[in-house]
Amino acid sequence: MNKPVILVVEDDVPVRNLMRTTLKTHDYKYLTAPTGKEAVMLASSHNPDVVFLDLGLPDMDGVEVIRQIRSWSNMPIIVISARSEDEDKITALDAGADDYLVKPFSVDELLARLRVTIRRLSIMNTRSSTDSSVYTNGILKIDYAAGCASLNGEEIKLTPIEFKLLCLLAQNTGKVLTHTFITQHIWGRSWDNDIASLRVFMVTLRKKLESYPDAPEFIQTHVGIGYRMLKVE
Repeated sequence: MNKPVILVVEDDVPVRNLMRTTLKTHDYKYLTAPTGKEAVMLASSHNPDVVFLDLGLPDMDGVEVIRQIRSWSNMPIIVISARSEDEDKITALDAGADDYLVKPFSVDELLARLRVTIRRLSIMNTRSSTDSSVYTNGILKIDYAAGCASLNGEEIKLTPIEFKLLCLLAQNTGKVLTHTFITQHIWGRSWDNDIASLRVFMVTLRKKLESYPDAPEFIQTHVGIGYRMLKVE
């Protein structure tokens, strides 16, 4: 498989050079853009596989770049920003970002996030090409058509809401889903009591899914933000 093309959107020259060097060292192809306008132009003309996006750009906010790209493409977008507040993360993720990495970051973490995103992209492409109705992640298997899930071959007794939650997370493996995103997909709205209900359902789902709920293998909590289905190696 050819290495994917990465679009680096970063106006800080030292940070941009660090990311370029890292990608080049690991044989990734890359494009760079110092502004939001150029980022949108390169995204539309070159259709990169993954976008690394800073939010503090000189000509527009990075969230607007996300919104513009999302108006025509589902290409993975990983935000890399010095903004560390939960509100900033939620805003970017709700706008359509796939992941959020806070500066300063380590090169190892940058590459790890990239590998996770590429794996998720590969899974999505494989599912699309084979039109498979069965999802497998380690010992977890979900049969979408049959409406059931199993662990190590043993069926998990799930309520309809728990199954919908599990399917939504599985279909977005590796991607952080915000509380708002999940509740809107499950209940069609996002009120405070829906988010409270979501937390309760996630507790019961974890008890049925995880051998050790305090050290989850499948569903990762991002406190104050949402949840992510982990890809089991």
